[in-house]
Amino acid sequence: MAIYRFRISFEDYDDVLREIDISPKQTFLDLHRALHTATGYNSEVSSSFYVSNDQWKKGDEIAYLPNARKVERGVTLMENSRLNRFIDDPHQKFYYVYNFDRPFDFHVQLIKILKEEEGKVYPALFRSIGQVPKLPGAVVVPGESAKKEDEYDFLNETEYGIDEAEDLDMLDDTEDEGGKSNTDNEEGGNEGYEEEY
Repeated sequence: MAIYRFRISFEDYDDVLREIDISPKQTFLDLHRALHTATGYNSEVSSSFYVSNDQWKKGDEIAYLPNARKVERGVTLMENSRLNRFIDDPHQKFYYVYNFDRPFDFHVQLIKILKEEEGKVYPALFRSIGQVPKLPGAVVVPGESAKKEDEYDFLNETEYGIDEAEDLDMLDDTEDEGGKSNTDNEEGGNEGYEEEY
């Protein structure tokens, strides 16, 4: 039996891709789950494949966990859709949207048709290149040590740990280029200082 090899890449991250081998008799849901096994993303979210042309224009939709409006419209479901029913071209393309709440877009392309390997379980990850991006909206929770390092008062300290008030006092006491102190008046010394108060 023949096996399809699909190359799946992120639309906005060209250096990240996965290649998955899958049987033509398996469904789009099998491909959906295989992709998310390879990325580590949660597969149990609303997502869709779209039959696509060479310019990645979306055609017929094949959905997983569709909303009520799509169900009423009679959208095709992934779990009921074998891959071979939608392959018209040896380089067939599908546009894939993962998680409509916070979407990631993928390009899915059939790149090779090969012979089934005896004893191999499909779908199977053939190649994995690049680290997948963090999902939009995911919160990075720093560890305890990172929190302690970052907890200092930006308003009262500079990056070198000097109090700004002390820093200003030091500026007042420095000498200018002529050797005079900045706190000296024009006549020299501090003679006029006491007279003003």
